[in-house]
Amino acid sequence: MDSSVKHQMTTSHGAPVDDNENSLTAGEYGPVLIQDFHLIDKLAHFDRQRIPERVVHAKGAGAHGYFEVTKDVTKWTKAKLFNTVGKKTPLFARFSTVGGEKGTADTERDPRGFAIKFYTEDGIYDLVGNNTPVFFIRDPLKFPDFIHTQKRNPQSNLKDPNAYWDFLSLHPESVHQVTILFSDRGTPDGFRHMDGFGSHTFKWVNDKGEAFFIKYRFKTDAGIKNLTDEEAKKLKGEDPDYATRDLFEHLASGKEATWTLKVQVMPEAEAANYKWNIFDVTKVWPHKDYPEHEVGKMVLNRNPENYFAETEQVAFSPAHMVPGIEPTPDKMLQGRLFSYTDTHMHRLGPNHMQIPINCPYKAFVNNGMRDGFMSVTGNQGSKPNYEPNSEGEYQYDKKYSTHPYEVTGKVMRYEFKHPNDDFAQPRALYRDVMTDKDRDHLIHNIVGHLCNAKKHIQERQVRVFYMCDPEYGKRVAEGLGFSKDFDFTYKK
Repeated sequence: MDSSVKHQMTTSHGAPVDDNENSLTAGEYGPVLIQDFHLIDKLAHFDRQRIPERVVHAKGAGAHGYFEVTKDVTKWTKAKLFNTVGKKTPLFARFSTVGGEKGTADTERDPRGFAIKFYTEDGIYDLVGNNTPVFFIRDPLKFPDFIHTQKRNPQSNLKDPNAYWDFLSLHPESVHQVTILFSDRGTPDGFRHMDGFGSHTFKWVNDKGEAFFIKYRFKTDAGIKNLTDEEAKKLKGEDPDYATRDLFEHLASGKEATWTLKVQVMPEAEAANYKWNIFDVTKVWPHKDYPEHEVGKMVLNRNPENYFAETEQVAFSPAHMVPGIEPTPDKMLQGRLFSYTDTHMHRLGPNHMQIPINCPYKAFVNNGMRDGFMSVTGNQGSKPNYEPNSEGEYQYDKKYSTHPYEVTGKVMRYEFKHPNDDFAQPRALYRDVMTDKDRDHLIHNIVGHLCNAKKHIQERQVRVFYMCDPEYGKRVAEGLGFSKDFDFTYKK
């Protein structure tokens, strides 16, 4: 076997892969296509790698509560849960660490999952985000690879800083999220003192059929509080369940945990000409361009009665949307629309929506889908399980149609453009948002982790930081003991 054949990447059935960096899309900015077998093959296999623990977000804490609308947003969306000021919708929220196993300490340096299940009269609406406004990568084809680098080495079963930094340094778009993660925001002081973000760009549609692109932010009413690296490490040994304990005991004492939901709103017509690709999840919309508008209040006021039945079995999926809220061509979101439901099918079974914590109990499920493992709610009785039928079951209504949008271009794997500047926003974060103390902690935290990687990986990552800001790169290089004549030119 010659070396070119030996190293050729293939799908699971042996077909050679043409591109492992970019998903197939309909046009440069179009949605991801389900015909992309390499993407589906990769995500479906990834979703089944752990039994039965979640592949990501394995350790979490949950609570019940409600969402109350405080401002009129009906000019932007017809979604019923937002249609009346004062309206309350029951919900369940789950907070989690992302990369580690179920026994991971709550104070690990890691993004925090921020997932909310709204029980609306139009069915379940799941908003599945993080405590950061951006993410490491922007194409779902790379998600399994990225998570593998956060997990354990396949030979040693140890956490692998070489894999971690090797991947990040080869994907410079990650530096925005990396800069957030290695600041003190990467170790929040419990779940109650952090904001939550939808991260992706979503679409709202009003009752006139007008579309708006939006970004979600849940702003903690308790105030942002973070731990220093030293404080987080101390708690990791003394109280690894610190955040879980804090939330549980806070609610058990009769107190509430609350967040104010705000959204940034962009009219559909402005998206194409905006200076950033609004479907790139590694980017934010500056507030000076699109200020935040209040929507309502999330209130958590009750602990689960049983952790396994509720917090462990709750199944969130970004694909669970309601009329008035729709997906966008954001590539990472498009991949998640498939991947989350698919992993629940594997982890909990085809009837996981019959589990009480997942049940859309305020709506009426009537879909003709029968049988399967653990069908426990009557299996939809004696009605026909096909459509159309003479009994008039399973009628549908065009008023619930998806908002139309144009898709043009050739079907191929496109690299991101428009513009492809991955350093401007982390540069602004480092220079203009962070204080001197913030920058000192950032450099300390990065050096303390990156020093465990191989020298050539350190050098490549330092060059990424340098492209954000020369001082940023030079301070990390100095902390790692690089020579003063080090060449900061990036080489992938």
